[in-house]
Amino acid sequence: MPNAPSVEEVQALLEKPFMDLIYEAQTIHRRHFQPGAVQVSSLLSVKTGGCPEDCGYCSQAARYQTGLEREGLMELDEVREQARAAKAAGASRFCLSAAWRGPKDKDLDQVAEMVSEVKALGMEACATLGLLREGQAERLAEAGLDYYNHNLDTSPEHYEEVISTRSYDDRLETLDRVQEAGINVCAGGILGLGETRTDRAGLIAQLAALEPQPQSVPINNLVPVPGTPMEEGEPVDAVEFVRTIAAARISLPHSYIRLAAGRLNLSEAEQALCFQAGANSIFYGEQLLTTPNPDENSDMALLDKLGMTAEQSAGDSRLG
Repeated sequence: MPNAPSVEEVQALLEKPFMDLIYEAQTIHRRHFQPGAVQVSSLLSVKTGGCPEDCGYCSQAARYQTGLEREGLMELDEVREQARAAKAAGASRFCLSAAWRGPKDKDLDQVAEMVSEVKALGMEACATLGLLREGQAERLAEAGLDYYNHNLDTSPEHYEEVISTRSYDDRLETLDRVQEAGINVCAGGILGLGETRTDRAGLIAQLAALEPQPQSVPINNLVPVPGTPMEEGEPVDAVEFVRTIAAARISLPHSYIRLAAGRLNLSEAEQALCFQAGANSIFYGEQLLTTPNPDENSDMALLDKLGMTAEQSAGDSRLG
């Protein structure tokens, strides 16, 4: 793998003339992926609300009054039916999310059963369960988990402005455990947390410095949630968002770059620019945990309009 770019090098990408940046990103994208293929993931909250963390953007933090109703861990049968429906709708990866600081071992056993059910349907399985303790990643690997999501959210320098209950090093430690267990890493961030362009460069540089680089990189644009400290936050404008997608594609040439939360606020033309900039994965379904998302029919209509297709099986658009 080539040397990871420095923060300064990523910032230089973000400041390039827009058309030059898009051209470079698309050229690199075509070197490693089929240009018209999009990986489609579906996300299910299997345990909602009541999280003890203080992430300033999150509706599921117990300390914020967001009107979200707390729910316990889903039953296995319901998860199985949701996964079947997602597969029928065109998703190739099914992601299980639980609002915990980290899972207790008894909860992890239940999630492991869910992972096995997803795998039995012929889908890739992903989970995002918070911080993992020693041995827990190995338990998920035994169940067949393909991806573990744990976002870095922002740059190391800006992080404490967003979260105080877990450190940046805590997050990196969990990613280390995931990689050591042989599970693919899904790690990205959120734009619109009051960060500067330098912070966005710092996030990308941090992700690119992981060894190996994350196989999947979700890029979220803030969806302000009433009742959270960031309820007055401003998502970044569409051009800056596209620039960030392009810089991520150039810096992480082998990673799937996913359009995640906030996509509902992008027009079809703006989403097309994101694909042109190297995005090749989307979250599919009309809700992402607790925030809205375009519905499946709208997404398929847009891909058809652009002459793009959903991957029939996860990972089949890589060129090597």
